[in-house]
Amino acid sequence: MEIIIGLLIIAIGAFCQSSCYVPINKIKSWSWESYWLVQGIFAWIVFPLMGALLAVPEGHSITELIANGSSFDIWMTVLFGALWGVGGLTFGLSMRYLGVALGQSIALGTCAGLGTIMGPVLLNIFFPEEDALSRLTFAVILGVVVTLAGIAIIGVAGSMKAASLSEEEKKAAVKDFNFPKGLAIALLAGFMSGCFNVGLEFGKGINFGDLTPDMYKTLPATLLVTLGGFITNAAYCFFQNAKNKTWGDYSKSGVLANNIVFCALAGALWYSQFFGLSLGKGFLTASDTLMTLSFCILMALNVVFSNVWGIILKEWKGCSKKTIVVLIVGIVVLIISSFLPQLV
Repeated sequence: MEIIIGLLIIAIGAFCQSSCYVPINKIKSWSWESYWLVQGIFAWIVFPLMGALLAVPEGHSITELIANGSSFDIWMTVLFGALWGVGGLTFGLSMRYLGVALGQSIALGTCAGLGTIMGPVLLNIFFPEEDALSRLTFAVILGVVVTLAGIAIIGVAGSMKAASLSEEEKKAAVKDFNFPKGLAIALLAGFMSGCFNVGLEFGKGINFGDLTPDMYKTLPATLLVTLGGFITNAAYCFFQNAKNKTWGDYSKSGVLANNIVFCALAGALWYSQFFGLSLGKGFLTASDTLMTLSFCILMALNVVFSNVWGIILKEWKGCSKKTIVVLIVGIVVLIISSFLPQLV
């Protein structure tokens, strides 16, 4: 029962993440770089800090945790967060050219597979005594392979969509639809985004040990990863503000309150995926396989829900029934990938 509860919590977080782009559509009269930076303040600083404080027992502080932690682990966690930040930037572009459904599917699918594999591999390089590679069992590899198979099937549906629609129909569904360019960007985004889980692996020991409940133990590491990502994104957004002369966005009083509210909502929904991941893992401790695969499961469920939103937003409108069937098969395979490893 605990495993079901853990997976359900992760699924709720995935649904929230897949919904985070809906509030962004309510933002008015701001350039991309302005709203991306403001929602990032909430998504990568404010809410992760609030989450990390849950891991701090009474009588202790977050500064004490950082001061007494391994400086190597802390800096590696932040470093991989900064690399993940590059993935976050290109992630937004992948949806610009492919839409929410297809863009998230390819990017998150690549992120799921590489993020799961890269963590133990890199840990084994730096800390061979931990034997991190032993976590990559047959069940774990099977889960990753099935996840990637589901993503590949959805990718096929995307290529079928690109081939079957006229240019006018493509633009009606996704304004800047460009499958070759979007595919390349999505693969890059997925590769760099996989660094998030690597950062979590390096930071998994940054907590107060037995004083921190299992469900909160990865929240300090999450804060450090998102801090690294914020630095990367903020630098780029400030550069774009200067280049495009959009500093005035932040002083548009007529839309300021509206935009801050929806940026905060988008940030909260985005952070929910990793808050849910931490809580969910607290119920999965009995299964080493699911603990290792939890990040992959989260990404797979993100893809499932992003495609649900893609259907709701009519991004697949005009496609043939065959294309829709292929899309649904891919979604079903992803759902199966979340439970299959536990049955092996």
